[in-house]
Amino acid sequence: MSVSGKHPDLKVVGSPSQRATELEQAIASRTDHYFRRTKAIVQRFGDVKVRYAVFMRRPVIFSPRIALEWIEQVAEERGVAFDIELCHQEGEWVGAGDPLLYLSGGLQHLVDLETLYLQKLGAACVAAHNAFVMCCDMPKTAFLAMDARHCTGADMAEMMAYAASVGSEAARRDKDAVGFIGNATDATAHFFGRDSGLGTMPHALIGYAGSTLRAAEMFREVFPDDPLTVLVDYFGREITDALTVCRRFPDIASRGDLAIRLDTHGGRYVEGLDPSKSYAVLERHVPKATRQYRSESELRYLIGTGVSAAAIFHLRERLDAEGFQHVKIVASSGFGPEKCRVMGSINAPIDVVGTGSYLPDSWSETYATADVIEYDGAPRVKVGREFLLRHV
Repeated sequence: MSVSGKHPDLKVVGSPSQRATELEQAIASRTDHYFRRTKAIVQRFGDVKVRYAVFMRRPVIFSPRIALEWIEQVAEERGVAFDIELCHQEGEWVGAGDPLLYLSGGLQHLVDLETLYLQKLGAACVAAHNAFVMCCDMPKTAFLAMDARHCTGADMAEMMAYAASVGSEAARRDKDAVGFIGNATDATAHFFGRDSGLGTMPHALIGYAGSTLRAAEMFREVFPDDPLTVLVDYFGREITDALTVCRRFPDIASRGDLAIRLDTHGGRYVEGLDPSKSYAVLERHVPKATRQYRSESELRYLIGTGVSAAAIFHLRERLDAEGFQHVKIVASSGFGPEKCRVMGSINAPIDVVGTGSYLPDSWSETYATADVIEYDGAPRVKVGREFLLRHV
């Protein structure tokens, strides 16, 4: 089997012998030790052809590419062939316990790979599922993947950006959603069809400039041809600073190249709001929002502190009243699956969501598992995993 679109960073560079040596050293040092001992035993007593079933214990969106590329790289460097049978296409929904793929080959060459290919598979599938449901719940909103700072390193950042792109594409297919339009770093921008990452300014630039307006002016001077997205929560004057920036740049505001980003933390309300005023805002725009059953977390997303639905409607209301109907709203801060579901249910006027919260919240849910289900063509699996045989 071949997989298209290999990313060069996944390769070990150098001469063929150097690549093979470095790859084997990496596998030996990073795989579980009992797999290495099993490999040594099989080498002594003779190889056998096996078939693995790989599955997960929760529903996911199938995102196998990075794992498959790595398996194929190992096969190439070892001079062997593995048979990879995908049970689903990339981007398809897979139920809990359903095999994701079957992997066949000599046990000698497969047994020490399990640890590493499972690492590259499980988290990506769960993150893709999260991205999928978020995009489906807010189909008219564009998403920007801002997960890099929450990842543990380059490998995870690669997997998470890939996952967002897979989940996003599935949402486009199933719900005609806008989905993820880009991400924050150049290294993984290719997953979204881009040459570079997206983003305008962090809070550090606002602090450096001394005012929100001055930061916007500095950005405009250095990047005069780029759209401008301005953070407005640094000084706690979200509405005042948003309107000040819009009045300063009426030209780009009128043509839709100016956006206001709300990133207010959960320790306070957006300027001009409190609990009663938040209820009043929603009563004006979506009166049914708080009249149906809501959990405490759902109510917090609607009328609580930080970037609530009320805060977003409040900003939109004030922008429109000043004639800035074409200025976009970018919302960030805690936009995971549950918050997106609440925002989508009331059609909150958000043009772009910046999120790293599609990353798996419960890491135990990301555990992918592989079991040998055949030895030289004879079905055999440990007790309790017989369900894997039903597809054989």
